Amino acid sequence: MRKIGFVVALLITTMMGFQLQASDAMKAIVTSYLEIQNKLAADKIDDVKPAAKNIAAQAGRMGDGGRDIAKAAAALEQAADLKAVRDAFATLSDAVITEAKREGWKDMGDVKVAFCPMVNHSWLQKGDQIRNPYYGASMSTCGEFPKK
Repeated sequence: MRKIGFVVALLITTMMGFQLQASDAMKAIVTSYLEIQNKLAADKIDDVKPAAKNIAAQAGRMGDGGRDIAKAAAALEQAADLKAVRDAFATLSDAVITEAKREGWKDMGDVKVAFCPMVNHSWLQKGDQIRNPYYGASMSTCGEFPKK
């Protein structure tokens, strides 16, 4: 009986530790996501379709947890102009942030959540200076890092 209790405790500890780390799929999603965020902050949409396609493929590896991410990435991949890409990016941001938080954020490095009150949407980015993907160069510093 003592061995069973130890094994159960070990399994629970291992499972909890796993939940505190982002999956390989989520890490790949965030890498491609950040490519898109950087392009939009610079008012560019070149090369966002391959990044969106990669996000959808990685999200497909995640099962139910990746369903909303895959759907949003597919919509972004179909977007035809800068405004449509930005609109689709907002939906993708919501899905990625929700799933990343569910996975625990513990090993996502210096990726931060930022928020733009003008569009009422969040996004992920690296660095300490706001680089707004929703307004790009016209309002590149509009936003904030919410207090924890």
